[in-house]
Amino acid sequence: MEKNRRNLIKLLSIGTIFPTQIASTFASILESVDINPNQRLSNNLITNLQDTKIEELYKKAMVIDGLIIPKGWNKDSFDALAKTGYSGFGTSLLSGNLKSALKNITEWDNRIKNNSDVLIKATSAADFIRAKKEDKTAVLYGFQNATMMEKSIKNLDTLYDAGTRWIQLTYNQRNLLGDGSTERTDCGLSDFGIEAIERMNELGIMIDLSHCGKETTNDGIKFSKTGACFNHTMCESLYKNHPRSKTDAQIKAMADKGGIMGVICLGYMIGPELGTKTTLETYVDHIDHVVKIAGIDHVGVAADFAIQGLQATGATKENWYEPRLTKFKPSYKVQWPPWIPELDKPDRYLQVAKILDKRGYSTGDVEKILGLNWLRYFKDTLKS
Repeated sequence: MEKNRRNLIKLLSIGTIFPTQIASTFASILESVDINPNQRLSNNLITNLQDTKIEELYKKAMVIDGLIIPKGWNKDSFDALAKTGYSGFGTSLLSGNLKSALKNITEWDNRIKNNSDVLIKATSAADFIRAKKEDKTAVLYGFQNATMMEKSIKNLDTLYDAGTRWIQLTYNQRNLLGDGSTERTDCGLSDFGIEAIERMNELGIMIDLSHCGKETTNDGIKFSKTGACFNHTMCESLYKNHPRSKTDAQIKAMADKGGIMGVICLGYMIGPELGTKTTLETYVDHIDHVVKIAGIDHVGVAADFAIQGLQATGATKENWYEPRLTKFKPSYKVQWPPWIPELDKPDRYLQVAKILDKRGYSTGDVEKILGLNWLRYFKDTLKS
């Protein structure tokens, strides 16, 4: 009996260093050791040890969110940001036309200037490293459509000089560059679209294909000299027949050229029947699948909603769900509520890290998924 207790104490001390690897062994030993039930170590204790270790890792990690929707940024946004542990995020700016795009950039320039103790304008990978060192958050400017280019390739230079570092070639609909994911046709990139890619490559602007149609996605990967990215999307193999998902062939082709896929946190994009068939575990299933197809160096995380979460920003069935039934085609499969609870709050990626740890991912691999893969991609793609 005393020997068994000594072994448990020894194992407990090791478990603080290697919580995931020890947990299953711990459980089996507890079952086999004949001790008083009142003295038995609880599964909650094991979980708490594991969670504590991951929380320490998370505080030290580079955490980068591929896409935050900053519309209506306010004090609540800053309060939420303080709880995220983010080192940086990509922000989705207004892409209607060049004038509105430049106006929105100026607004963010002023916001960062007025909150320089919290925010850094990011134009390179080095800015994310500096943000981490200074306990700040780097903001990478980008657009979920290319309509602000209007009809001129030269406008890319104007946008770049203002700080733009990523552009999604199309939204769901067709634009001058190509077809979007829900467009009736699927014709790929136009000549103007290919010319735009060439100039984006020369400048050092990331090419995002998240909302692009299948052929536009294929062309974007093919014609870009640097690796294109899927800023915020999901796996077609796990959620079939959704226009926003990417096939295994596309994921592999993207990775083969050095790109990255940010797995989207927006719950209704991950699978059907949120809360039952689709949960936080399902989200990590998508990460697992990208790792399987693309490799550990080509997957990251991306929210695609406000930093504090949808529920916290007042999303209701009337103001969020019902408008999308007319804004998006039925193929979008919009659900209500649209969120996965654990992801619809500021510490979303801490929750993801805990599941990754339980599934046996190494410390280094967890850090890659949380942000180091985005950092590598920024270093490879951004030239400033």
